[in-house]
Amino acid sequence: MNPFTLTPIKLTDAFMSWQKIYPKPYDKMDIDPYTRVRVILMNGTEFEASTFSHQFQRHESNNDLRRELALLRRQEQQQQKRLSCLKPLNETVLEHTIGYEQLAVDLTAALAQRVTCPHVKSSLDFALLEDFDHLYRYADLLEMEHGIYAEKLVGSYTEIMPGRPTISEHRNPYDALCAPGKADAALFDKMAVQIITAAEQQTMNFYMNVCGLYTSDLGRRLYQEIGQIEEQHVTQYASLMDPNTTWLENLVMHQYVEAYLYYSCMLDETDENVKKVWEEFFQMEVAHLHKAAELLKRFENKEWQQVIPEGEFPAPIKFQSNIAYVRDVMKMAHFTAEKEVFKPVDMLPKNYEFFQFQQAVNSDINTVPSHQVIDLYIQQNGTDYRAETAPNPIPALQNRRMDNVSLGRVPQ
Repeated sequence: MNPFTLTPIKLTDAFMSWQKIYPKPYDKMDIDPYTRVRVILMNGTEFEASTFSHQFQRHESNNDLRRELALLRRQEQQQQKRLSCLKPLNETVLEHTIGYEQLAVDLTAALAQRVTCPHVKSSLDFALLEDFDHLYRYADLLEMEHGIYAEKLVGSYTEIMPGRPTISEHRNPYDALCAPGKADAALFDKMAVQIITAAEQQTMNFYMNVCGLYTSDLGRRLYQEIGQIEEQHVTQYASLMDPNTTWLENLVMHQYVEAYLYYSCMLDETDENVKKVWEEFFQMEVAHLHKAAELLKRFENKEWQQVIPEGEFPAPIKFQSNIAYVRDVMKMAHFTAEKEVFKPVDMLPKNYEFFQFQQAVNSDINTVPSHQVIDLYIQQNGTDYRAETAPNPIPALQNRRMDNVSLGRVPQ
């Protein structure tokens, strides 16, 4: 599939009425978990499109170009509003959060298994274990406060058990950056970085907003803490981008990635109502892509092939269970970061800034929200809540009667 060879619809025909913008929501009790995941993914992709476009406008003085950006942005906004309301009214913030973390786990695993750059792969694998642990913490809170088992929301696709303990994830901001990407990086590697950055950015924004709206003190504190890690992830992933790419080159890549993702969703979707949305939005994104290529030619005198040499889509992203892969990556559970390098915490200098930062934010372990959730659940139930296919592959994380607060944090 090469979207550049398709005949685009007219942009003026892509605006939607209020009736069309408000869709029929999916049924949270009946939907395949990966349909929820795809809705969250594409909602985040449209958030990124809007945010990027606004930043582009703020760095551009030519009003002819800014008008074209405003046109594209308004349509992206309409798409986002429609996607957002696919979530049903009776799906709570915490239930929806389980979908966010399942997306983080299975999207990251899918991308990590396909990228070719070792540095990008290690960055994905490293953060994967952190999101995996977030899923576990939110799942315990969900059962404790609402009596709902998260395994019913994630299906049999994704396990629920500890990853790198959230308490160990807090690092000095200096250690949140990766080496910047290069212009000659493989196309899918560039796409993967953009896809995961958008997804994590949406999670960061979601937690930033809902932490003050959640209905219990413990939940508010948990969103506060994990929201800090999501900000760390956005810093980490965004630092992998090529900083020398122009705004218009970035616009072309954004629209190409959006079209690719809608194409992937369209092929993978099992819900007929939602699939129609993917098909319609794919057509819109093809039109947006052609407009972006036109703007690149008009204002920078460059061809789209200078940004995306071939044009042919990589193999579509397909959501599927990654249990075996995640269990294999668990061997990095005791890792942390030293500047741009991921390594076991035992290999850090004794006076390294990681330990100083940990002392500042986690000086009293009993007040750390992610630990409090599990500790309280164990006090009430005897063991934590998990949904495992086998015992945790890391012996230090197999004890269900005690939350581990040392792995990846305290040198052994």
